[in-house]
Amino acid sequence: MIRINLLPVKAAQKKEQLRNQLIVAVFVLLVAVVGCYTFHSSLQSEISSVKSEIGRNNKEIAKLKKKIGEVNKFKKLQEELRSKLEVLAALKAAKSGPVHLMDDLIGALPEKLWITDFKEKGGQITLKGVGLSEDDVADFMTQLEASPYYQNVVLKVTKQKVQSDMRLQIFDLSCQVEKQKPTPESAK
Repeated sequence: MIRINLLPVKAAQKKEQLRNQLIVAVFVLLVAVVGCYTFHSSLQSEISSVKSEIGRNNKEIAKLKKKIGEVNKFKKLQEELRSKLEVLAALKAAKSGPVHLMDDLIGALPEKLWITDFKEKGGQITLKGVGLSEDDVADFMTQLEASPYYQNVVLKVTKQKVQSDMRLQIFDLSCQVEKQKPTPESAK
C-alpha cells in the first residue's frame, strides 16, 4: 500500500489560510483607518465652516447692534422733538389766548365806560370799572357775554358815585375764560 503524507498539504493550506486572513485583516484595518481619517477630515471641515459662519454671524450681529443703537438714538431724538413740538404748540395756543381776551374786551367797551382793574387767575376774571350810566354797564356785560372768550358774566357790585357834578356808576363784575381750541389759522 502506498502511503501519501498529506500533512505538508494541510500545513500549506493552513499557511495559505493564515496568509489570506492576515491580508483580509490588514485590508480591513486599512479600510477602517482610511474611513476614520475621511470621517475625521469631513468633521474637521464642517467644524471649520461652522466656526467661520459663527465668526461672520458675530460680525453681522455687531453691525446690527450698532444699527440698533443708532435707531434707538433716532427714536429718542424723535420723541424729544415730538415733545418739543407739543410744547411749542401749547405755547402758541396759550400765546394767542390773552390777545383774543384783550381784543374782545376792547371791542365790548362802550365809549362812556372805562376799565380800572383787570385780574385773571385760573380762568376766573375780575373786572372793575367806571361808566357814565347803568345802561353803559349793561351794554358792556351784554357785549362781553357775546364774546366766545368770556362766559358766565356776573355783576357783583354796582355803586353810584357823584364826582364833579357827574353821576358815575362804579361796577365790579366777574366772568370765566373760555379756552378756545386753536383753529388752523391761529396755529400758523
